[in-house]
Amino acid sequence: MTDRVYNVLFLCTGNSARSILAESILNHAAHGRFRAYSAGSHPTGEVNPLAIDLLARQGIAVDRLRSKSWDEFAAPGAPMLDFVFTVCDRAAGEICPVWPGQPLTAHWGIPDPAAVRADAAARRQAMSEAFRQLSRRISLFLSLPIDKLDAIAIRHEIHAIGQIDDAEGPVRSSSLLQS
Repeated sequence: MTDRVYNVLFLCTGNSARSILAESILNHAAHGRFRAYSAGSHPTGEVNPLAIDLLARQGIAVDRLRSKSWDEFAAPGAPMLDFVFTVCDRAAGEICPVWPGQPLTAHWGIPDPAAVRADAAARRQAMSEAFRQLSRRISLFLSLPIDKLDAIAIRHEIHAIGQIDDAEGPVRSSSLLQS
């Protein structure tokens, strides 16, 4: 096992819910093996209160969360990124900045819980569903033996994780993920 810490950036358009959830889940679950960040192509400037509430109820730290631009991570002095994941459809189709170090990238699209325009219970349910889906994908990501795989194998696995349809049940798209 290596002592290397991998830097991961989760991208979304508004950086108010999905990417914030992913950043928080990975930082909480990684036990220092990964350092997660989040950003948006057009950040809203605030973290969705339902995301903050859900994370706090899960015992996940929320005190340093903020909505920020992806430009911060393409600027000189930014952390060298190992992985960049888009978690919403709009950010996946946008032209991203050039990331120093050529990190591995994948799209892990999740429906936008912040876009739900319904009663409070439906909005909370949408946020919980996004949290569940991201938690599952991050758990699979954390189970990858990254320090033992080459870049091609890692790229295959992170793309397979993004293709998981949570309604289909068990993961079937990747040999490593089944072992």
